[in-house]
Amino acid sequence: MPKKALAVISFGTTYPEARKAIQNLEEQLAAARPEYDFYRAFTSNMVIRKIKREEGITIPTPEELLARLAAEGYEEVICQSLHVIPGYEYEKMCAQITAFTGSFSRLEIGKPLLWQTADYLRICRGMLSHLPKLQADEAIVFMGHGTEHPSNASYALLENTFRFSGAERTYVCTVEGFPNFDYALRRLHRHEVSKVYLAPFMIVAGDHAQNDLAGDGDGDGSWRSILESEGYGVNVLMEGLGTYPETAKIFMEHLPE
Repeated sequence: MPKKALAVISFGTTYPEARKAIQNLEEQLAAARPEYDFYRAFTSNMVIRKIKREEGITIPTPEELLARLAAEGYEEVICQSLHVIPGYEYEKMCAQITAFTGSFSRLEIGKPLLWQTADYLRICRGMLSHLPKLQADEAIVFMGHGTEHPSNASYALLENTFRFSGAERTYVCTVEGFPNFDYALRRLHRHEVSKVYLAPFMIVAGDHAQNDLAGDGDGDGSWRSILESEGYGVNVLMEGLGTYPETAKIFMEHLPE
């Protein structure tokens, strides 16, 4: 029997509690391919170094993992990305993996969460079934990571998909791209909203969610503190996408057969 491996690859997070969202997805993907040996890799070198320094845990990069699998005689390897969009991190991962094409008889890569229209429709409708039903003066603002990569347009499509799914006062902004938080503030003012739910649109509720989204210090510049300073009531929903059942279902559909 040929040796087979499933590599589940994410950006990673330095927050152990938030890492449970990654573990949840990994466990479901591994259960879907019981004939494959499971392995984890992270694409963020900064995250890998900090976990090693603070927790004594060594997590490989995709390159390190594939080199190990080749050395151990694996013949078939399927890699499933846990990235949200096909941006720079996803492309970096793909380049690292494809460099090992000649090392295995089979090497395939699964798509990120948001790849085709059906993925957007499914995640929006699925999340709405778990989120609070908004009153007339309420709105929800999601925080995406954002990027200079053209795939940043995914966030605008995501917001429009929420709206198409019946969630009119649902806004998607990013930390490192456009639309930024100023966009949400303008929409909230225009629609006379008084209470705002904040939630990460990221696999984990890690550093950006804990600090940029939900930080509660005066003048810390977090979205929460800005809203509260302007008189909004704020409720933070600190759940990463990895905890939603629909997220796992989409990734399992993207997992190579």
